[in-house]
Amino acid sequence: MKNNHLNIKIAGGWGALISSNKFLLKEGFFKPSKTLLKLNQSKGFDCPGCAWPDPKNKERSIAEFCENGVKAIAFETTKKRASKEFFSKNTVSQLNELDVYDITNLGRLTEPFYYNSKIDKYEAISWDNAFSIVAKHLTNLPKPDDAIFYTSGRTSNEAAFLYQLMGRMIGTNNFPDCSNMCHESSGVGMNESIGIGKGTVSLEDFDKAELIMIFGQNPGTNHPRMLSELQKASKRGARIVSINPLKEAGLVSFIHPQDIPSMLSNKATSISSHYYQVKVGSDMALIQAIIKYILETHPYAIDNDFISANTNGFEEYEETILNKSWSVLLDESSLKMDDIIQISELYISSSKTICCWAMGLTQHQHGVATIQEVINLLLIKGNIGKKGAGACPVRGHSNVQGDRTVGISEAPKEEFLKKIDSVFDFTSPRKHGYDVVHAIKAMHKEKNKVFIGLGGNFADAAPDTKLTYEALKSCALTVHISTHLNKSHLICGKEALILPCLGRTELDIQLGGVQSVTVEDSMSMVHSSKGSNIPISRDIKSEPAIIAGIANATLGNEKVDFLDLISDYNKIRDKIEEVLPSFYSYNKSVLQDDGFELYNSAKNKVWDTPTKKANFLINNTPNLNLEENHLALMTIRSHDQFNTTVYDTNDRYRGIVNKRRVIFLNKNDMEKLSLKDSDIVNIRSYSKDKIKREVFNFEVISYDIRDGCAASYFPETTPLVSIEHYDKKSFTPSYKFIDITIEKV
Repeated sequence: MKNNHLNIKIAGGWGALISSNKFLLKEGFFKPSKTLLKLNQSKGFDCPGCAWPDPKNKERSIAEFCENGVKAIAFETTKKRASKEFFSKNTVSQLNELDVYDITNLGRLTEPFYYNSKIDKYEAISWDNAFSIVAKHLTNLPKPDDAIFYTSGRTSNEAAFLYQLMGRMIGTNNFPDCSNMCHESSGVGMNESIGIGKGTVSLEDFDKAELIMIFGQNPGTNHPRMLSELQKASKRGARIVSINPLKEAGLVSFIHPQDIPSMLSNKATSISSHYYQVKVGSDMALIQAIIKYILETHPYAIDNDFISANTNGFEEYEETILNKSWSVLLDESSLKMDDIIQISELYISSSKTICCWAMGLTQHQHGVATIQEVINLLLIKGNIGKKGAGACPVRGHSNVQGDRTVGISEAPKEEFLKKIDSVFDFTSPRKHGYDVVHAIKAMHKEKNKVFIGLGGNFADAAPDTKLTYEALKSCALTVHISTHLNKSHLICGKEALILPCLGRTELDIQLGGVQSVTVEDSMSMVHSSKGSNIPISRDIKSEPAIIAGIANATLGNEKVDFLDLISDYNKIRDKIEEVLPSFYSYNKSVLQDDGFELYNSAKNKVWDTPTKKANFLINNTPNLNLEENHLALMTIRSHDQFNTTVYDTNDRYRGIVNKRRVIFLNKNDMEKLSLKDSDIVNIRSYSKDKIKREVFNFEVISYDIRDGCAASYFPETTPLVSIEHYDKKSFTPSYKFIDITIEKV
């Protein structure tokens, strides 16, 4: 597309190398460079970025990291400090005037801080006093459910387990989690379909797959190490089908920055053999169209033996799909019949297929239904429980899956609660708690709750920004356990605390010596993570130590001695093993170079569903029709961004330099709306609650995106997301389909 914002068609390469060095130089070069040598190594620490798995230890390079990993480590090892001297010079009101990039890059937090509302400043406070303030609020709550315990995906298994234990001992299941806002639709949909909410593939399966289908995912920016697996697959002749509204560099071609011959020759590997640009939200209808074509024209391609032995509901599902109108499906899928046939024939000809997806599928009001349609597609050809095949939801944060495994859930299973009760000798609450959406609504409506955030940036990540800010401000106490300052710290409750924690790169020394933590990747592998850098301050604590400090001050040690548990994290892992049998011989197993794999029932064709079979589930396709001159907006990351952490204001693959308030539009839509490149516009969203939501002064960028669609960065456009637009089963907000109009300024 000929304009000043030509998106780059090659991921990786010299651009990645130059960018990596830029970030290393920006933050001090020597320390982050030295630290990188232990990143994703068997005796080192796990990347705090995405949850893409590591190769077997014998296959790892000495530089087992990507450009994003470099940014994360440079960011964590920065020389910048958000210290008491810094806070003495800046009021919270002044800091709130800064944009997301400036707030993100103010540096590491050095000690606990308490918000003094009289002078509108954070002031240093001792750990004992901080724990005492939290305990006072928690013990004086009118009811336990007035406490809300939010969790971020960077939290370790050990910290997450202690966190849920503390919350349940206080008496609540209010554990909203970042997964509520990203992959919850995967978990809910897959559990109903196949009895487990996790992927069914291993990294080795990518070496055997004949076809890899990638739905709604941008690995070049969000999971760059995945590109090396896709590159290998492409080189050996596997077909890769990408289905995405935007043309993304990482799905087009790739040069591995550690491949010297390719770097010198600037020779890229084509990633996608086929690329289909669908309209936002139409993936579900597309999959139904593929299945309908196969059922009608190639019934022999169906794996009837697998279906008969392993599934339930196929006949009813088959009848439903065959009765679908082709004209309706083609309109809903947004592709032509020739495209449907081509994709279908690729699937038919493949005996081993992997389906990958990310938030492009899950962050919709029909997210669960779409995931179940992906599973239906895999089931018709027996592509679950087979080498080189399966479901691959690619998680966006390093331990978001592990948090769930060890008990971070607002809707815990009875079996888990019984084990907790037995091991720790108390009675857990049975009433289901708040997810993110309902936590926001409860804080906004009922006031004076206690909100504790274990990592993350809840204020900017959550939907409906204005409402979320009001909800946090209405709390009696907000507490944030973090490494860096972020927007959530500046949206204060009546009282507010910032509790600084160790980063993944740093030594964690407790009474029992140097500690390691554990994390679970997207493919159910659990492995150890041990930092080696000297902590940036003597006044920061590990996440487990902070949780133990709060728990000890609040609950004492009559039932559980939290302080003893953190003296040696082996003790925490022993308790996890007692509660969760899948962690058999946990402390021994995690010492292995490659860690260990948790049992995956569906991978072994064991279906933990009420029917004891994998279920073909029937869902209606959504109505995606919009009014004239309305567009479907999807929120996206820039390349220099990880979740709400903005490392820089560039987006190299999309040709954006030093700006973030941009909206990407199809050229035809621009002509229709009488817009041209660089025009400044305001964006308004529309929702069933009729509340006017608007963001201002965005620059128009013509881009290779499907007509009728638009894309813009979060959190700048998160204010447009209505709290009422979410999947009715997973309660995941609809960040990827926002009904908008654009008005030129």
